[in-house]
Amino acid sequence: QVQLVESGGGLVQPGGSLRLSCVASRSIFSINHMGWYRQAPGKQREFLASITSAGTTNYADSVKGRFTISRDNANNTVYLQMNDLKPEDTAVYYCKSVFAGRGYWGQGTQVTVSS
Repeated sequence: QVQLVESGGGLVQPGGSLRLSCVASRSIFSINHMGWYRQAPGKQREFLASITSAGTTNYADSVKGRFTISRDNANNTVYLQMNDLKPEDTAVYYCKSVFAGRGYWGQGTQVTVSS
């Protein structure tokens, strides 16, 4: 099993930045897929970014160029750096890992972009 705990959300003005963190309960060195997703009120959960154990990244078009995913294997942590935030980025942000054929989700962290 893998427990994931997200942090770093909050209220930010349009154009601002936030960095989300996702700490795993076990070593992520062998976890090939870790990703970030978000869910806005009344909408389906959507993929944002993922990173493999080799460091290969993938991004949704909606965040490409603004968001950056990275991983720190030594600290079992995955990050999502979010720049140039827009009101439409307001959502609950979730971390996900795929380990031994199963998906694991964190509890989410709220990001609100508003002036």
